[in-house]
Amino acid sequence: MAIDSKATIDLSKNPRDYWVVERRSRRAHDSTGFKMAYAKRKDPPAKDATRPSKKQKSSSATAPLAVLKAEEPAFPRGGASLLTPLEHKQIQIQAKNDVLFEQSTGQRAPDNEYPDDDNYNEGLDDNLNESTPKARNRPKIKNKRQTETQSIDETSVRIEGLSYRRLVPGSVVLGQVSQINRYDVAVALPNNLTGFVPLTAISAAVTEKAQKQAEATDEDDDQQNDEELDLKAYFSIGQYLRAYVTSTQTESGTAVKGKRHIELSINPRQANTGLKKSDLVTNGTIQATVKSVEDYGLVMDLGLEDASIRGFMPSKELGYAFSMADIQEGSVHLCLITAVASNGKIVKLSADAQRLGNIRKGSFVSDPPTVDSLMPGTAIEIMVTEVRASGIIGKAMGMIDVTADLLHSGAVAIEESLHEKYSAGSKIKCRIICNFPTVEGRKLGVSLLDHILTLKGSTLEQNAEAEYKMPQDILPISTIIEEARVVKVNPKSGLFVDTGVSGVLGFVHISMVSDLKIETLEQSIGPYKVGSLHRARIIGYNAMDGVFIVTFQAKVLAQPFLRFEDVQIGKKVKGTVERLLINERGVTGLILSISEGVTGLVPEIHFADVHLQHPERKFKEGSSVTTRVLSTNPEKRQIRLTMKKSLVNSDAETWNSYDNLRPGLEAPGTIINILSSGAVVQFYGSVRGFLPLSEMSESFIDDPRQHFRDGQVVNVRITSVDAGESRMLVSCRDPTLFGSAQQEAFQNLTIGSLVTGTISEKTAEQIVLELETPGLRALLSIEHLTDGSAQKCHSASKRLRVGQVMKELIVLNKQESKTLIRLSSKPSLVTAAKSGRLPKEFAEIVTNAEVQGYVHNITPMGVFVRFLGQLSGLLLKAHLPDDVAQLPDFGMRRDQSVSARILSIDDAQQRFLLTMKPGEDAVHKLQDPSSSDTNLSNPVDGVSKKIDDFTIGKLTKARITSVKDTQLNVQLADGVQGRIDVSEVFDNLDDINDRNHPLKAFQPKQVMSVRVLGIHDTKNHRYLPITNRGKSHVFELTAKPSNLTSADLNVLTLDKVQQGSSYIVFVNNVAEDCIWVNLSPNVRGRIRAMDASDDISLLKDLAGNFAIGSALKVRVTNVDIANNRLDLSSRLEQPERPSTISDLSVGMVLPGRITKVTERQLMVQLTDTLSGPVHLIDLSDDYLKANPTEFQKNQIVRVCVKHVDAPNKRFSLTMRPSRVLSSSLPVQDQEISSMSDLKIGDVVRGFVKNVADSGLFISLASNVTAFVRVSDLSDLYLKDWKATFEIDQLVEGRIVDLDPALSHVQMSLKRSQLDKDYKPPLKFNDVKVGDVVSGKIRKVEGFGVFIVVDGSANVSGLCHRTQMADRKISSPERLYSEGDSVKAKVLKIDEAKKQISFGLKASFFRSKQNNEEDENPLMDGSSDDERSNSDEAQPINNPHLNNNDNEMQEAKSDVDIDQAETVLPADTERNPQPDIPDEEQGLSTGFDWTGGLASKQF
Repeated sequence: MAIDSKATIDLSKNPRDYWVVERRSRRAHDSTGFKMAYAKRKDPPAKDATRPSKKQKSSSATAPLAVLKAEEPAFPRGGASLLTPLEHKQIQIQAKNDVLFEQSTGQRAPDNEYPDDDNYNEGLDDNLNESTPKARNRPKIKNKRQTETQSIDETSVRIEGLSYRRLVPGSVVLGQVSQINRYDVAVALPNNLTGFVPLTAISAAVTEKAQKQAEATDEDDDQQNDEELDLKAYFSIGQYLRAYVTSTQTESGTAVKGKRHIELSINPRQANTGLKKSDLVTNGTIQATVKSVEDYGLVMDLGLEDASIRGFMPSKELGYAFSMADIQEGSVHLCLITAVASNGKIVKLSADAQRLGNIRKGSFVSDPPTVDSLMPGTAIEIMVTEVRASGIIGKAMGMIDVTADLLHSGAVAIEESLHEKYSAGSKIKCRIICNFPTVEGRKLGVSLLDHILTLKGSTLEQNAEAEYKMPQDILPISTIIEEARVVKVNPKSGLFVDTGVSGVLGFVHISMVSDLKIETLEQSIGPYKVGSLHRARIIGYNAMDGVFIVTFQAKVLAQPFLRFEDVQIGKKVKGTVERLLINERGVTGLILSISEGVTGLVPEIHFADVHLQHPERKFKEGSSVTTRVLSTNPEKRQIRLTMKKSLVNSDAETWNSYDNLRPGLEAPGTIINILSSGAVVQFYGSVRGFLPLSEMSESFIDDPRQHFRDGQVVNVRITSVDAGESRMLVSCRDPTLFGSAQQEAFQNLTIGSLVTGTISEKTAEQIVLELETPGLRALLSIEHLTDGSAQKCHSASKRLRVGQVMKELIVLNKQESKTLIRLSSKPSLVTAAKSGRLPKEFAEIVTNAEVQGYVHNITPMGVFVRFLGQLSGLLLKAHLPDDVAQLPDFGMRRDQSVSARILSIDDAQQRFLLTMKPGEDAVHKLQDPSSSDTNLSNPVDGVSKKIDDFTIGKLTKARITSVKDTQLNVQLADGVQGRIDVSEVFDNLDDINDRNHPLKAFQPKQVMSVRVLGIHDTKNHRYLPITNRGKSHVFELTAKPSNLTSADLNVLTLDKVQQGSSYIVFVNNVAEDCIWVNLSPNVRGRIRAMDASDDISLLKDLAGNFAIGSALKVRVTNVDIANNRLDLSSRLEQPERPSTISDLSVGMVLPGRITKVTERQLMVQLTDTLSGPVHLIDLSDDYLKANPTEFQKNQIVRVCVKHVDAPNKRFSLTMRPSRVLSSSLPVQDQEISSMSDLKIGDVVRGFVKNVADSGLFISLASNVTAFVRVSDLSDLYLKDWKATFEIDQLVEGRIVDLDPALSHVQMSLKRSQLDKDYKPPLKFNDVKVGDVVSGKIRKVEGFGVFIVVDGSANVSGLCHRTQMADRKISSPERLYSEGDSVKAKVLKIDEAKKQISFGLKASFFRSKQNNEEDENPLMDGSSDDERSNSDEAQPINNPHLNNNDNEMQEAKSDVDIDQAETVLPADTERNPQPDIPDEEQGLSTGFDWTGGLASKQF
């Protein structure tokens, strides 16, 4: 029924309706008027045409603006309208319907002005068919028929493609992994969308591993750490996954359009949302994560609400894409359900892509049990109910609407129409790719594309070599296509073009068709009609859609780079200075923009070839410069550039890979580090070379820093390169100066020959000579001028002049790699060379031969003597003369002449020893005192005659010569020594009177009975058999009563020691972490610090509490004969010591040794293989006492095992007294083990773990971290809130939110949340004229003082000097200073400028505070001292005081002088009074510039 708009809408009673009608009319005129007018005159409406719907009109294509101008004038003569009466009537009806809709529903009428940018199908109406273009111009029909058509349109199913606006949290989509980054995974989604899966949204196992890896950075290196988490080991490019949308947000990244970000989760707990036990059916799909890897297959976690349902995947079901060896626990896979156990608890899965995608052989759900089983990724069979030009509509299970949009129906790729390929009523197989949660009822999006049906990689191209390549490999991103042909036009969305790759089209969004804005496109007319050719550029590729993303925009085509990956190392590029990097040293770098979105860094050393004193004067923001690319790091989005002219303008080949380099190549490089031995030269990329000192110049260089500087560009030549080791040697020497003739002469020069040379250069240490052979240069050290002392050598050097000829110079050595020759003029060496006594090779070494050489190196053990070439001999300290052996460096210096004799030769090792002792060989010919015919002199026992009488087991007498802590030194006869180890004196611990000094009871010269055990080597302290006698050997004896009376000796050896047995031991040495003890003369054991005593206090000072020689009773804990290792314990209580992490249990209390102390934690070692951290929160029950720096390395402490993660070999410890001592001790900060220990409203304390841009992360436990938003940090505004907090700072807050599913804890640090009596700070709006407030002087200026109000949110104002006192003052600085406390009255408030004017005159307070004035009057005659002692001068602690000098200066500069004059009292300027220098009193008038600044901060 027709409705009269005038009768229905009374515009006189409701003026708003008039503006609504007018607005609707104008918008309809603007959006459709010109298009309809043009269409009407070009194609008159057919008589039998039906009236198009509103949607058809809004989506009708329009010709370009140029065509409109050519066909029709914009403003016809006489003011006539371009619209026909029919069109006016249509606009009027549209406006009326919109008003009625708004009046009846209270909502704005639907507006289709802004199409969805992400939808390929935008602009194609669902009812569109092949005759649609003609239907647009059909005449209007009757209202009844129009109503029927509209009702049909409303009930029909709308074909919708997935888009950013239709993608909401909770949506589930099928995606394909397109990029694997370090901290997230990019997933290609249908319809040109891309989502990102963060590291914490993959699986619980990956999240836990990432968290432990982050914590491992603070742990000790001794603890075993897992390898770094690499997401490339969990995913593969092209892998299909089901993704759950967790959030969609638009970031204001650019001025044109905000950057859209889609965050996904592939965790089965979200991806399988809605699935129940009854929904698990054969051939359905489910997402699962690997829980454990077994020998026979994988145990999978399905993430269902019923945790008892588990999945299992046999190893053969992995498919060719995966192998069991590479499968990681926590990896996620989209699996096919192959079977379900009868009880429904075990689900058999398959990840074989061929089986998943083989829908022809039944890998699809033919009879789904419930609608919830139809999840994205599942293949189903649907019945086609309608075929349209924009896609296909069907039904699943007979009741669920299913649509395939323009792209995923295959309409773009096929030549024939969809009507020819599909028909209503037919059944087809498809794969679900998304759902539409926002649509009323149930609706699914499906795809008919081959690569999605088969779950294979997107379209592949086969080349001539029969190799398959991905489309982006054939046509890389950033490639420019000279002629891209338009094959299909979507009027409101964009164009599909032929890219030249068979089977892969490109899509040009309407916003990327031109640099100008285009509203709509036409199929048959205009510059972008079907068949037109255009220059295009590839900017992306969507694997799910199988299409390239293309642009026609000229500005994009002109860009040199689109991505960081496109930038080539060594390329010369133009750039624009974007900003300067400045710190306290000045300008340290430049950020250049070399393309839109691509920036690079120019380090300070690459500004120019010379050092710039003021680079900021040369480089201004926006200026253009020419640079060359030094290196790129696309993963970190970093580019290093240089502006050095010598590099930018160089035509030399860029060295960016060692593989392409070879000796002889020349190129410029930059010195980045200068060493005493040379310099490191940087080229392009990661290529570096070392420039040796000898190759820096043809001239001699002593100190490289005197000739070179960091950042200097040098032209170098490669002398050697090792690509495998990434090493290269370069040279700055001119190769032409050392040609083939010089090379031949160098080779013919023999070591040891005598040459003549001319001095060309002379330094304090060396002389450079030109040899007779042209081009050969040699070095002569000053120390090699003569054989005398150093002073004599320097005196000889002073007599030499440049140009002087030196003869009889011996060639000591030559280095072919450096073409370096070293000479000597020492007479001893020259004479020895002439006589043949200067050896050059090892074969020339003869025992007892006298040789001449020079000192090459001096070590504590002896002197290395060098001869010719590299031949060296060792002169040990023992073989030096006694008079020089004790001198520092044995009285020698480098290059000193040495005359020695060959002592011994080792042919196998090619080594020989020298001696300088005369007749040393005779010493070895003397009679061995241990020989059988040696007679004893004055034996102690009076019986023995010869040394051979002292056999093993012989009882004899010995006289004590000295008493040591660990042994008794005794004498058996004159010149025959022996020792009794302390372990061979006592049989029982009770026999020892003083356990700290067991041998204290013995005295020198005391004679005691002993028994011979063997021989003791005094050099290496080894216990030897009796047959091994030598000059340095003494007899090993025993004085144990049991050994003296026993018939047979029972000498203890390591193989006789049994685990668990007890022994008496004696301390031999005390180390930082253990005590070394002797069980017998030849058995030594170790007591770990934790096992030394049950009293922890004794372990703090091992050396002080366990003296050398002291006696202990121990128990054997471990015997390792193979490694000659014995572990002991002297603890009375002998708990089982954990040897592996599986032996640890929560609550176990153990002693430990601190191995590392940091500001955040302690590392405590329990055993040799077990070390764990003690975090800040576990140090004390009161966090105020938690201070790791109070502990010291190697300190022994008592710890309790808090957490054990045996699979990952991790555990944590606690030192809380309530855990290690007694649970009844008071606890200030309760221990939090998990989120379950927290509840909303709890007040807890924690330590700041990280200060991020979004807020603070607070550590409440080792596995619980809370987040504090910036807005929850304080009730006050914190201008620089990051400066208020630091890592490890103790804070207190209240729990405001808990989400166990997401492991999210949120806190608030606001005092209003913690303090019940909290009073909010005073704000600007709370201040009223006439209020009397207290405050502090914030700043003192010549025109007045700035006052900040106490207890306020930084509310401050100005007291002009005219309002400071009842009389005029000239200098406020003489009355007040910063920090003084004052009482002020509010005189004026300017709310527009947020300014407050204060007054400090005494007259302002007399009427209200007479009593106070009587006690403390502020009179005109009062002195400064009296005022300073008044209440106004007393400092008040104000937490809101913020002395900001910058604000004060800004306030001072903004003072309105005109305004100041208008508020001055009339008698102040017109009748000025003389200044009163010392009796000035009072304050202020009102210009509160800081008050305005402070209020703006809120």
